[in-house]
Amino acid sequence: MNAAPGSIDPAIAGEAADWLVRLHSGRFSEADRQACERWRQRSAEHDRAWTRAQSVLAKLGGLPSGLGRATMDATVSRRAGLRVLAGLIAAAPAGWLAWQAAPRQWTADYATRSGERRRIALPDGSVLVLNTASAVDLDYTGAQRLLRLKEGEILLRTAPAEPPDPRPLLVRTAEGSVRALGTYFTVRQMEARSRVAVIEGRVQLLPRAAPAGVVLAAGQCADFSAVAADAPAASPHPPQAWLDGVLYADNMRLADFLQELSRYRPGLLRCDPEVADLRISGGFQVDDTDAVLLAVSRSLPVRVAYRTRYWVSVVPS
Repeated sequence: MNAAPGSIDPAIAGEAADWLVRLHSGRFSEADRQACERWRQRSAEHDRAWTRAQSVLAKLGGLPSGLGRATMDATVSRRAGLRVLAGLIAAAPAGWLAWQAAPRQWTADYATRSGERRRIALPDGSVLVLNTASAVDLDYTGAQRLLRLKEGEILLRTAPAEPPDPRPLLVRTAEGSVRALGTYFTVRQMEARSRVAVIEGRVQLLPRAAPAGVVLAAGQCADFSAVAADAPAASPHPPQAWLDGVLYADNMRLADFLQELSRYRPGLLRCDPEVADLRISGGFQVDDTDAVLLAVSRSLPVRVAYRTRYWVSVVPS
């Protein structure tokens, strides 16, 4: 069978898909970047596959939730996701049929792309808002109201009910659960820990392997692992600031700031080790991350190097 016009060798498309996922894994090093560049320069077909991969990324607005996470385990869903992604790269526009047939594991009940925020009214009248690159499954039954935070960050405002709903309202993360006690709060899935901040009311943190929970009151925040919760502390900034697209930094390391900013844009945002320890403060509008990078370059001795729209480095000026 003859290949469709403009199609790319499936094997090379699969390699491009793998490199694209590695780029979003959170473990993409300088050595990986050099290896990817060598792979790209191997032939004109390799270069075309990588260009097509960048185009696919732009159309999707980022990888589907979960596929680009730091966990690079060879799960069935990840392998299936890579196959679909390779199909998108190999054949356009025919490859978009593969996107329509993507396995359910790629997506959650509710999900957002990089830079997107989404508001959902829940069946009990509560309001759920997803921050950038987030994914949630919903499991409401006669015995419970459960939200599974698979990735990213959410804000939840519980609805008052008379009489009170007897079903507990829980947000489950990789490390445990957060129980709402009539409240307004945020939950973020971090690397090996969860972060909770309370705006109104109270919540109970329930680490998976801890003997007892910890209660947070309005204005407090805390991280928790699977075995213990940190002591409650005062929230330094309004936890819901991201609703307005604001990212705050207080004397933050530049490397840490750029890692936070990278949540709001697809692709790789790299910080050169020579400038990683520079400090930055302020409030930044993440709806325009290029403008944020420009502001960084004007306030610190750095410049922004765009290899492509999706491959950006902040380096010494």
